[in-house]
Amino acid sequence: MLKRSFDIFFSLTGIILLIPVFIIVGIIIKIDSRGPLFFTQERIGKHFKPFKILKFRTMIYGSDGPLITAKGDQRITRVGKYLRRYKIDELPQLFNVIKGDMSLVGPRPEVRKYVELFKSDYVHILTVRPGITDPASLRYSDEESILSLSHEYEELYIKRILPDKIKLSLEYVKDHNMIKDILIIIKTIVQIRNAGPFYEYHDNKNLSGY
Repeated sequence: MLKRSFDIFFSLTGIILLIPVFIIVGIIIKIDSRGPLFFTQERIGKHFKPFKILKFRTMIYGSDGPLITAKGDQRITRVGKYLRRYKIDELPQLFNVIKGDMSLVGPRPEVRKYVELFKSDYVHILTVRPGITDPASLRYSDEESILSLSHEYEELYIKRILPDKIKLSLEYVKDHNMIKDILIIIKTIVQIRNAGPFYEYHDNKNLSGY
């Protein structure tokens, strides 16, 4: 109950304070490219309940392709590059928090395809609400650049990155509290402000196999 109250209070506060940002970003998106202001996608939430995650649209409307993106993806709009870099595209998820689909801090929600691949792990992970940020988000804040190291970046994601994210999520679920959540939020804000990752990905050997 404390975590939920915390989520509602700070999400509402954030939405109110960010109204000017929402308006400005909305205008810029509409000027930059045709299509809707928001992007929605099914993600799997607590107890495997699906929900529609809400983001500012950062891709060319109607474009198809992989479920994940690497740096240099041609589907990303000019404005979208900046929105993604500074995580501004994630701000509409505050409404997901108000609705109860998400929390401010919790394991990042995945699409059904990837959840099914690691279902036994997600049985434990999805005992809590997914979140806007978490330890895995901090470690892989520059995930698109990491994925660009390989031509087969979806395979790289499934075989290397996602398993590490799952490990971090399981650790979070096992040992999380309000103090740790607040620290994660602070680290996330600092990271966004610096627009750089806390973690540098060094395991780039033998990527030619992906």
